[in-house]
Amino acid sequence: MLSHCVIVSFGIRGANVPPMEQRLSLITLGVSDLERAHRFYESLGWTGTSPDGDIWLFQLNGMILGLWDRAKLAEDTVVEDIGGWGGITLCQWVPSKDDVDAVLANAEAAGGSIGRPGLQRYWGYTGLFFDPDGNPWEVIHHPGWTLDEAGATRMR
Repeated sequence: MLSHCVIVSFGIRGANVPPMEQRLSLITLGVSDLERAHRFYESLGWTGTSPDGDIWLFQLNGMILGLWDRAKLAEDTVVEDIGGWGGITLCQWVPSKDDVDAVLANAEAAGGSIGRPGLQRYWGYTGLFFDPDGNPWEVIHHPGWTLDEAGATRMR
């Protein structure tokens, strides 16, 4: 069903074509070892499911995180995997500075590595860890953000 797709052809915009909604539904991380990645995220306390043993899916608040073989993801995305950082940093907001440090410690205990210990910046308290495949996760306490009743991060 294409009712939610944005279709622009040669600069011609149809009057009945809806705009793309401002939201993300799924982030898929390409991983070199699917089982290792799965164990790492479960060690963080997350619960996932694999519909076919080929991908792991973790239901988050309002979106899904997928773990899939990096080569298969590159092929499916029609890109050449040249290795290295992919230009994306994932981020999780937490309610306090102590929570930043606790998440970093938990990630390191689960097999991740600390890229930047917690530190105060002008806009908040932040630290960064890498999962076993090198995907960077920033953990942040920003005083201008909060979680709503559904667990979604909101800017005040």
